[in-house]
Amino acid sequence: VMTPLLIGGWLIGSRCKMVPTPLQLAAEYIVGFVDEVCRDSMGDRIGRSFTPFIATVFLFIAFANYAGIWIPFGTSEPTSVINLPLSLGLLGFVVSLLVAFKYKGVFGYFRELIMEPIPIIMFPLNVIGELSKIVSISFRLFGNILGGAIIIAVVSDLVAYFVLPVGLVAFFGIFVGTIQAFVFMMLTLTYISMNIDVHGQQEEAAQ
Repeated sequence: VMTPLLIGGWLIGSRCKMVPTPLQLAAEYIVGFVDEVCRDSMGDRIGRSFTPFIATVFLFIAFANYAGIWIPFGTSEPTSVINLPLSLGLLGFVVSLLVAFKYKGVFGYFRELIMEPIPIIMFPLNVIGELSKIVSISFRLFGNILGGAIIIAVVSDLVAYFVLPVGLVAFFGIFVGTIQAFVFMMLTLTYISMNIDVHGQQEEAAQ
């Protein structure tokens, strides 16, 4: 999954043209779309700084979800094994935590956990809520991709790989794979933006 992404990114980035090729146009569309989503969530300045990370997460997960289609020899999707979604969920959590430390301060972040909305009493629930983000975002991706792979395998055995599995592969591999990559991207972006005072940063930038 990483190999075509790295090679494709290098080829497109090193050969950009004023009149874009179809491949460059597709890359520009994806990056432009992700950039717009990031700027809408976190403001122009901060949002654009997260565009490379968020776009990379989206493309990597999308290509990983497509692996059962474009990689030969019956390769299964790497996102259908819990290790990868859990690692990506942990990565997003760590990034959001570092963002919270940067914009709220270490003491400000832990003070918010301890004091809001009810001092002391809600602290254990706040901690559980923060850690549950890792489980929620990773198991959602894992469950949907694994479920799709199981359905394709079962139906394929029943009809001996005739016509229906082709449609199922297209649906679960491409459509659902893209949707799940988008959902994971948006949840990661939401967790990060929750730790940034977007309105305060916009007012500061305007001043």
